[in-house]
Amino acid sequence: MPSTYLSLHYHIVFSTKNREAIIAPPWAPRLHEYLGGIIRGMDALPEAIGGVADHVHLLVGLKSTHCLADFMRDLKKASSLWVRDEMKVSDFAWQAGYAAFTVSATARESVRQYIANQEEHHRTQTFREELIAFLERAGVEYDPKYLD
Repeated sequence: MPSTYLSLHYHIVFSTKNREAIIAPPWAPRLHEYLGGIIRGMDALPEAIGGVADHVHLLVGLKSTHCLADFMRDLKKASSLWVRDEMKVSDFAWQAGYAAFTVSATARESVRQYIANQEEHHRTQTFREELIAFLERAGVEYDPKYLD
């Protein structure tokens, strides 16, 4: 085959350090836009970005040349610097880890809708409950002591 064809889409979830509810509603949309800009700057495709005060969800399309760990490191570093500098939240930081799940082409629209409805969704479910459900649905083994 003379060319490479792929569809690499990830639903990525990560939280603020200590799950502190520090992402304020007035500037959360700007953070989401900035995350999208960083993603585009890394030659990736931001398909959906949303979240609540203590975490964000991303649906991103990556290329075969992307390394997910490097992508996440650079994304979190650039965005935390932006929050500290632009939003003047001097102690802002992301937690070290993240969750990433591959998304099929046929499931992308439902993931977009899920990300768009984060405020409503978290009226009835905590971040921890949500994360456990994702991990179990994906068949990912985890140690509960590392979920907080």
